[in-house]
Amino acid sequence: MKNKTIEIIKKQIKNNKIILYMKGTPSFPKCGFSAEAVKYLVKYLKNFTFVNVLENFHIRYELPKFSNWPTFPQLWVNSKFIGGSDIMAEMYKNGELKKLIKNFK
Repeated sequence: MKNKTIEIIKKQIKNNKIILYMKGTPSFPKCGFSAEAVKYLVKYLKNFTFVNVLENFHIRYELPKFSNWPTFPQLWVNSKFIGGSDIMAEMYKNGELKKLIKNFK
């Protein structure tokens, strides 16, 4: 199952310019960090692709190994791992997040 899950993750990342792996959904985040991440993204995007890792056990288990990042949420833009909510907050404050998202909308 591990290889299949990694292939699914790779395909999701490749096929979506912006994807957020999070706990819950944008309209109903299930953790404060995921809520923070959504808060920053919705400032620039009406819709974005997300994966609720609470409903996808295999992705929840394998993605941290694939990304080398232990926690959720995880933001990927243009097939590049950006980081979690702390990094997104910093990027929002210094204007980098806006530039990044505008380039790949």
